Amino acid sequence: MIILVLTNQSFGILFFDYFLFMAHHKIGWKTAAALVISNMIGTGVFTSLGYQISDLKNTTSILFLWIIGGFLALIGAFIYSELASKFKQSGGDYIYLSRTYHPIFGYLSSWISLFVGFSAPISLAALAMGKYLNSFGLNLGKEFAIAIILMVAISQSFSLNLSSKFQNIFTILKVSFILVLIGIGLYFVPTVSPNAISFDTSFKDELMLPAFATSLVYVTFAYIGWNSASYIIEEINQPKKNLPKALFIGVVFVTLSYVLLNFVFLKHATATSLIGKEDIANISFANILGPHVKWVSCFIALQLIATISGYLWIGSRLSQATARENKLWSFMAKENKHKIPVRAIWVHTTISILLIFSGDFEVIFTYTSFVLQILSTLAISTAFFIKKDELTIIKSKFFYILPAIFLAFSLYICYFVLMQKPKESLFGLGIIALGIIIFFFDKNTQKNV
Repeated sequence: MIILVLTNQSFGILFFDYFLFMAHHKIGWKTAAALVISNMIGTGVFTSLGYQISDLKNTTSILFLWIIGGFLALIGAFIYSELASKFKQSGGDYIYLSRTYHPIFGYLSSWISLFVGFSAPISLAALAMGKYLNSFGLNLGKEFAIAIILMVAISQSFSLNLSSKFQNIFTILKVSFILVLIGIGLYFVPTVSPNAISFDTSFKDELMLPAFATSLVYVTFAYIGWNSASYIIEEINQPKKNLPKALFIGVVFVTLSYVLLNFVFLKHATATSLIGKEDIANISFANILGPHVKWVSCFIALQLIATISGYLWIGSRLSQATARENKLWSFMAKENKHKIPVRAIWVHTTISILLIFSGDFEVIFTYTSFVLQILSTLAISTAFFIKKDELTIIKSKFFYILPAIFLAFSLYICYFVLMQKPKESLFGLGIIALGIIIFFFDKNTQKNV
C-alpha cells in the first residue's frame, strides 16, 4: 500500500512536470531534485561499508562518516545555489572556475569530469548492475554493462521531454525501493549473533585514525551528485527558486537514506561477513529474507539505471559548455533540433565503455574519488569571490564560513588518501597533468587558426 501511494504521488509529480515542460520547455524543481537523487544514490552506498568496516568497527564511527558526508553535501548545495545564481550559465564547475580564476582551471574541471567525474561513475554503476543480477545464476559481465550504457544513451539522445520521463520513472523506482529496504531492515529483528552493531567508547580512538579519513573518500564518492542540478541551470524553470529547493530536498533525503541504510546493513550482518565485500546489501538482507533476497539484488540493479541516466545527462551538458569555448572540444557543442547535445552524450558513452576495461572496481573507485575531491575543493573555493550583495540565500558574512568548513574537510581527506593510497592518487594526478598538457595544446591550436 505504501509503495502504491508513493508511486501514485510520484507519477502525479511527473504528470505536473510534463505540462510544465510543455509550457516552458524547461524542467521543474521536482525533475531537478530527481536528477540530484539519481546522481547521488548509485553504487557508493551499496559498496562502501565493506571497505570501511575493515578498519572501523564502531557503529558510531561509521554512521558519523555518513553524517559528515551529508553535512558537507548540504554545505556544498547552498554554495552551488549561490554560484549558479551569480553566473546564470549551465556548465557548473567549468563556468565557476573559468570565470573566477583562469580558463585552465575550468578546462581541467571539464577534462576531469569527462574521464572521471561523470564517465567513471557510469562505468561503475553498469558493472555493479551485472554483479547484483548475477545472484540469479546469470553470468553477466562487461558486455552487459556496455549494453545498459548504450540503452540509456539512446534514451537521452532525442528530446528533453523523453529524457525527463525516463529519468523520473527510474527515480520513482529508486526512491520507492530505498524506502522499502529501510522499512524492512528496521522492522525485522536481527537473526545473526553477534551482528555488526557496536556502540561503545572506542569510536573516540577511531575518529583519529588515518583510516577514518580515507573512509571519508568512499563516503564522499557516495555523495557525488549533490551539485548535479546546478550544471543545467539553463534548463530549469525559475532557477533562483527551484534550484536551491531541488538541491536541498535531494541532499536531505539522500543523507537520511544513507544513515538508515548503513544502520540496517550493520544490524543484519556480522562484521566478518561484510569486510572487504562489495555486495553488502545482499549479505545483510539474505539474513532477513533468505532465498527471497534475490529481489533485493534485482531492484538494486534496476535503480542504478537512474544513476547512469543522471550522470550522462549532467556530464554531457558540462562538456557542451566547454565545447562552446574550446576548439578541441567544439564538435561536442552541436545540438539536435530539440537542443540535445547528442555528440557530447555519445562521447561520454564511449569513454564510459572504455573505462570498463581500465581496471578493477576498487581501483577505479579510489582514483575517481580522489580526483573528484580535488575538483570539488577548487570549485567550492570560488564561493569566496561572491560579493555579499550578490548572495540570495544566506545574506550575511557568515555565508563564508560554509566554504571554509568544506575546504578544511576536503584538504584533510585529500592528504590522507594521498598517504594511504599513493598509487591510485598518483594515477589521478596523472589524469590532471595530462589535462594541463592538452589545455596548452588546445590554446596553441586556436592561435594558429
